[in-house]
Amino acid sequence: MFPTDDPDYNWTFVGTSAHHEALTVLPRLSRPLTGIMATQGSKRAVVVAILGNALVMVAKFVAFLFTGSGAMLSEAIHTLADLINQILLLIGIVRSDRVPDLEFQYGYRSERYVWALISAVGIFFLGCGVTIYHGVQSLIHPHELQDLSWAIGVLIFALLLEGYVLLVAVRAVQKQAAGKPFFRYIRQEADPATVAVVLEDSAACFGCVIAMVAILMAKWTGSPYWDALGSIVIGCLLGVIAVWLIWRNSQLLIGLSVPPKIRRQISRIIEQNPAVEEIVDMKTRVLDTETYRIKADVRFDGESLAKQLGEKIDQAYEEIESREQFHQFAREYADDVVELLADEIDNIERNIQAEFPKARHLDIEAD
Repeated sequence: MFPTDDPDYNWTFVGTSAHHEALTVLPRLSRPLTGIMATQGSKRAVVVAILGNALVMVAKFVAFLFTGSGAMLSEAIHTLADLINQILLLIGIVRSDRVPDLEFQYGYRSERYVWALISAVGIFFLGCGVTIYHGVQSLIHPHELQDLSWAIGVLIFALLLEGYVLLVAVRAVQKQAAGKPFFRYIRQEADPATVAVVLEDSAACFGCVIAMVAILMAKWTGSPYWDALGSIVIGCLLGVIAVWLIWRNSQLLIGLSVPPKIRRQISRIIEQNPAVEEIVDMKTRVLDTETYRIKADVRFDGESLAKQLGEKIDQAYEEIESREQFHQFAREYADDVVELLADEIDNIERNIQAEFPKARHLDIEAD
């Protein structure tokens, strides 16, 4: 069998053996429209986030210089961390879009998880760690806040801009989900780069609200401790998001199996074939958010296959008159069984790919 029967792949054959098996197969990738749209949606969401966060970061640092607010500094550091991490995500998206070659025959799509993991670690240490550290320092050594009108104005501006970036990212995820439940898609199937933007900008919006509440409480009560507490809460929020992103990208790098529901449906498709007796073993892996690899060892029903060749057997029985003719029939019959088995496997693979286009690497073997 080929590494994949996906019609959206183009293959170069170097040497051939009997029937249609290839000795060496070099892929020239022509990705399906869904995969291209998903990548473009993720890239657009990340680019918009980079531009938006660059503007917000400058505004927040300027506001901190005028106010001395710890919560504002935490928000500025938060936005700087977001900016750096989203640049890393963009690098991952660009590098993962390279076509497969002899060295990496399944392509480079998984490389985005490496960069997304680095980005998540950056959120944890730079976003969460530095923000909490500054908040604790402000609790231990409080300082008097200056004019806060700058801070409030910048936070309102940041909330509007971050809200727009979040809207772009959410729409990209909804488009990729194609009608699937939004939160389940985020947890199980969505591109980690887009998920990172959604979570980071959700945190940014919440962070702006938290910072405004902390600053207003500090101004109303005259106590700078509210400002410090705002910094710590923002840092904890970033920490939770970072830990989830690290966990999710680690799963995908290690080799996550396809969702259980999809696995059950693939098993059902295989077992519906009349020639299949049972599935002996099946292993699955998510190569990337647009590609599944399915390997199944299947025990076929010899009696069912024989029935399909029954007419030829009956005809041969009447015509065989010598030992030599019998041997000739046996050779032809063996070839027919092999070809019939290959046809049944091809039918199974086509049925799987018709229902699950992401199952682009199929390896169905007779046990």
